[in-house]
Amino acid sequence: MSIRHSAGDIRTVVFAPRIAELFEKYRGEDLFRLEPDTIGIAGADLLDAVLGARPARHDERPTFKPVHRRLVSRADSAAFMQAVGADVRSALKAPLEADGPLVGIWPQRPHDYVRDLVFGGEDLRFRLLVDRRLELTPKLTWSAVTSGAALIGRTGQQRPLSKLATQVFQANGFRDRRYAMYLYRRVAAPVCFTVAALVTSALWLASPLDPETSNRNILLETLRLLPPSWNILRLKGSEYPAVDARIGGGDDLLLLPLLSHRDPRLWAAPDEFRPERWDGLDPENHPGYLPFGPASERCWGRHMVMPLAERILDLARRDGLRVEPEQTVGKVELDGLLEIASVRVCAGSTVGQ
Repeated sequence: MSIRHSAGDIRTVVFAPRIAELFEKYRGEDLFRLEPDTIGIAGADLLDAVLGARPARHDERPTFKPVHRRLVSRADSAAFMQAVGADVRSALKAPLEADGPLVGIWPQRPHDYVRDLVFGGEDLRFRLLVDRRLELTPKLTWSAVTSGAALIGRTGQQRPLSKLATQVFQANGFRDRRYAMYLYRRVAAPVCFTVAALVTSALWLASPLDPETSNRNILLETLRLLPPSWNILRLKGSEYPAVDARIGGGDDLLLLPLLSHRDPRLWAAPDEFRPERWDGLDPENHPGYLPFGPASERCWGRHMVMPLAERILDLARRDGLRVEPEQTVGKVELDGLLEIASVRVCAGSTVGQ
């Protein structure tokens, strides 16, 4: 996908082969077989029907899937999400930083910015849990969680703990602390990862930022073209053959907003970055638009991700940040979150100044 901007910049997004294959083979299709035991779903009506057939099970919720075979209760998931939400709201009250903290390689720079903004006052053992390097292997994550839980104690420092860290300190015994620290990682790290992925893609698509285009519209259009959460898993279930006879009782389902977001039956000029389209569209109920999941199970994190992303775009506008003109190709790897890797961001002049 190539993007031409008013300043004359042309940039191209190159997708990993497996993702590019999805676009080439299945865009505009409602249902298709991906593997002998896996069905892909991308039609708007069928997406709604499948998602409405039953609520997500605990093993289908990425953030709150079992922790080493220990189920995460709804009460625990609610408590941790409410805690991190409170921490984000508190962080957002701070004025914009005076110095420009975002020049460099994205998404690493915005990830570090969100980590420091929301969790910067934490003890090192907590800050480590939102480090991008822990994504390299689950064993590394578990090692950081286990060592932190074993060493943890009252820090003796006078600064208040975050609401999220308090959940860990309130746990009784090593096993409960380890479980709580793992949930800390599960709710804190995705906030940093998702915001960083979203704003990196937004700057790639929109740079140089037009002062006449709102942050809201830029982010909504970025979520359409490059949604960080680009698929939704539903494991096999007896409910699904009744939704569509082509689905077998042993089929897992991979729901693909990545494709419905570019379905030519739903969108004018589906491959073009047109943030102004959101002046006349409702993101809460537009058919096939599911960047944060279905209305019945909307991701709790969207109320944190969107204001944090807008704050970063505010900083980018203030400091005249843009993608380096020499970088014309952005690569999207096949990874957990959809993001453009290694975008070089520099300070320049804002459009219209």
